[in-house]
Amino acid sequence: MATLDEQIAHSLREAQRNGELQSAASWGKPLDLDDGFAQTPEELRMGFKALKDAGFAPPEVETMKTIAALRRQIDAESDPAAADALRHRLSELQQHLALRLEKLRRTGSL
Repeated sequence: MATLDEQIAHSLREAQRNGELQSAASWGKPLDLDDGFAQTPEELRMGFKALKDAGFAPPEVETMKTIAALRRQIDAESDPAAADALRHRLSELQQHLALRLEKLRRTGSL
């Protein structure tokens, strides 16, 4: 009986032979890692990536995207008061995300 790794490797070889992999929109392009990938706990990355590729994203991933967008806005903001307001919102979102991920870890959902 083949191991899970062997089954996955077989499926990937089949998909490559059939041209399935090459027809993917992201084929041959670098991964977009500015979408929270590095901040996602390692044990969730594969599942979240599969959901993303299928057009679904868990709320935590959407929050990570919002955090990345806020960081870009802060860098581009010339008004100190507006930048402070954005930093405050960024801090709130980071805290919310940290609490959510900790809750998922404690409940065993991770």
